[in-house]
Amino acid sequence: MTNPLLQIENVTKEFGGLTAVKSVNLEQNAGEILGLIGPNGAGKTTLFNMISGTFAPTHGDIYFAGQKITGSVPHKTCKMGITRTFQIAKPFAKLSVVDNVKVGVFLHTSNATKAEAEAREVVSFVGLKPWADRPARILTAAGRKRLELARALATQPRLLLLDEVMAGLTPTESVEIVKLIHQIRNSGMTILVIEHVMKAIMSLSDRIAVLHHGELIAVDEPATITSDKRVIEAYLGEEMHFAGA
Repeated sequence: MTNPLLQIENVTKEFGGLTAVKSVNLEQNAGEILGLIGPNGAGKTTLFNMISGTFAPTHGDIYFAGQKITGSVPHKTCKMGITRTFQIAKPFAKLSVVDNVKVGVFLHTSNATKAEAEAREVVSFVGLKPWADRPARILTAAGRKRLELARALATQPRLLLLDEVMAGLTPTESVEIVKLIHQIRNSGMTILVIEHVMKAIMSLSDRIAVLHHGELIAVDEPATITSDKRVIEAYLGEEMHFAGA
């Protein structure tokens, strides 16, 4: 039996009198796509922030590849192999698409020629080759999402954290992003993804973890999650529709 790549042990995050994440225990295996869902305010992004090092847990520990990373800072977790995207993509608008991606490549090389070549390879992989030398500001919403992915991939992560990478996209654009995420996983990467587009997350994930009021209420395969009474009850009144997922 292999050890999990990511281990979250009894993790809690408190902000003053508010408990955003409460006693969460979760493991993710290498090569797995694990979906993280829940209503707004459930603690999903807070959990991401603790894994990536933006926040330190109030209680509990986080391990990556067997190494304790509790309370580490983002640039250190990135060098270890954990990279995240953000829901709102904010590229360097005046820089070219390639130069935006090159910033990530410089994490693991100081050779400008090598960085240029690697950046162009990543840009091509995410489908942005025609815009490689154009300023990032001209990209559509879907293009900016792809650039956000490219910038993350440029750091050569082992664990990729995707925060609502399909938010604001059309159904057709979401389908294309799902295909791209599958390609990324097929390259050997492990992916933890927050998503509100239920049809997409159900088709994408090997397993789904459900947060509600900061607590982990279910972890299982997508087909089981859709019929879990605790999950259904947690989404009463929420715009979470499993029909057709």
